[in-house]
Amino acid sequence: MQDKQLFAGDLFCGGGGLTVGLKKAGFVVVAAVESAHAAASTYQANHPEVKLFIQDIRYLTGKDLLRQSPTGEIDLLTGCPPCQGFTSLTAKYHRDDPRNMLINEMVRLIEEVHPKAIMMENVPGLAQRGSHLFNPAVSAIDKLGYQTCYKILQVADYGVPQFRRRLVLVGGRGFSISLPEPTHSEQGDILPRWRTVGDSISNFPPPLIFQDAKRKGAIPFSNWHIVRSLSEQNILRLMAAKPGAGWSEIPEKLRPPCHQGKYKGFSNVYGRMEWHKVAPTITGGCTTFSRGRYGHPSEERTISVREAATLQTFPQDYVFDTTEMDKVCNIVGNALPCDFAYHLAAQCHTHLMAEL
Repeated sequence: MQDKQLFAGDLFCGGGGLTVGLKKAGFVVVAAVESAHAAASTYQANHPEVKLFIQDIRYLTGKDLLRQSPTGEIDLLTGCPPCQGFTSLTAKYHRDDPRNMLINEMVRLIEEVHPKAIMMENVPGLAQRGSHLFNPAVSAIDKLGYQTCYKILQVADYGVPQFRRRLVLVGGRGFSISLPEPTHSEQGDILPRWRTVGDSISNFPPPLIFQDAKRKGAIPFSNWHIVRSLSEQNILRLMAAKPGAGWSEIPEKLRPPCHQGKYKGFSNVYGRMEWHKVAPTITGGCTTFSRGRYGHPSEERTISVREAATLQTFPQDYVFDTTEMDKVCNIVGNALPCDFAYHLAAQCHTHLMAEL
């Protein structure tokens, strides 16, 4: 039965980071759903064989997905429903983001598709501040006959050169699926040490500045090794920034007015990465100096889009099919790191094959 094909669906697929992991683990991805056009275009450019529904998931039915499978069944249904209202970056605002409710659409599609196994990934805050949504969703999935388990995992423990904690839920219909064991550790005593920024991006050549690339007609930006231009003031701040530190290490006279005096806000903005450590969490602000510790470890610039994608473990030939800087950064920052997705998917694949 080792040549048995297993079919998967990817809900809220974004630019396709999870699909990369699914395919690497041996799944045939037959259907995906994404409503944002730039992300959908990127997905299609890299996964043209997959039936992509570019629409609001609320109007998609389980039958729509099942029709794409040669067997009329989907073995694994996966998804990363947006829950931005529960990220640590928005915690202080207590926003009621309507996207938080999309977890219920995943539950609905699990009921309609009735896959053999499920996998859901999300921000850790969903199980904490979002427990009023997460707990009922888990209960509903359990009542459908799935044996679920969930845990907050650190992606660096799975070979991703980035500090990023994610809530992962897996479950089998009538059987359990265990979460994968770590492949790396911070100490590097028994397992290999966490992969670092230096392991990942130390050999990149100098990038192009976005405005220069446009002026030179380098469109489409096939590899996106591109950075934003920096103001003179931000260059001075970057020169003063210490690898691994945030704004507090920059002399007060160079700080923005809002970061002077007794400011006690976000500590990791206006900072540099460190060559010998993992990167901070890559977000949609990954090429903006004021939005995180995204300064290059040794050059007077931020990391590039392609470097951010590499820290997310996207393949080097992965195409980001947009010419808009903000959109490509969001595609990269919102993705599930491909290597982390692979380890999760491989675990599901192993358990599914054992049930045949």
